[in-house]
Amino acid sequence: MLFKDRRAAGQQLAEKLAAYANRPDVLVLALPRGGVPVAFEVAQTLHVPLNIFLVRKLGVPGQEELAMGALASGGVRVLNDEVVRSLHLSEVTIDQVATQEQQELERRECLYRDDRLAPNLKECTVIVVDDGLATGATMRAAVKAIRQQQPTRIVVAVPISSPETCQELAAEVDEMICAMTPSPFQSVGHWYNNFSQTTDQEVRDLLQQATTRTQPSAVGVAQL
Repeated sequence: MLFKDRRAAGQQLAEKLAAYANRPDVLVLALPRGGVPVAFEVAQTLHVPLNIFLVRKLGVPGQEELAMGALASGGVRVLNDEVVRSLHLSEVTIDQVATQEQQELERRECLYRDDRLAPNLKECTVIVVDDGLATGATMRAAVKAIRQQQPTRIVVAVPISSPETCQELAAEVDEMICAMTPSPFQSVGHWYNNFSQTTDQEVRDLLQQATTRTQPSAVGVAQL
């Protein structure tokens, strides 16, 4: 089965999250940019607030699609030790890439949030959404950073994932929901009819729509 696009995938994913609907302690966190259209549909269906959590993949120089790790908001860095060892990547190389990605992470924080505060995640049930998982490096970085803010529960929810990544991440979070785990996996984009890049403006527009549709809740995180 192929998803029509990210928003259609979000609608299907929301069906598997019905138990979290209309709960004042629940917050959906999207990983920009591709996770935002998916998470928007999840948040709207569940009638809970939507926010974002910034993560940047650390791509191997010359093989940028191959993740050697990831950065997340709060200064958290997670490395894929297997990739680092197998390619003999030096600390200098990793630091150079990390510096570049940190600049982009900060740019997006400013662009997407404007002057609005990041959410307070303490004692919340957080549903972290992306458009899919391959290696899971970016999601691991997000989970590690989110865990530091002491939420009550972390749920990771994605429309598509490699079977191995879904299984591995399940041991790191309170609940793992992968709508599809096909084998062979190939890539996230392979399972979408439309996997065009989500733009910065689309992210801003969806976050604004979510803000105007969501009423402030007990968790105090309706602001973006």
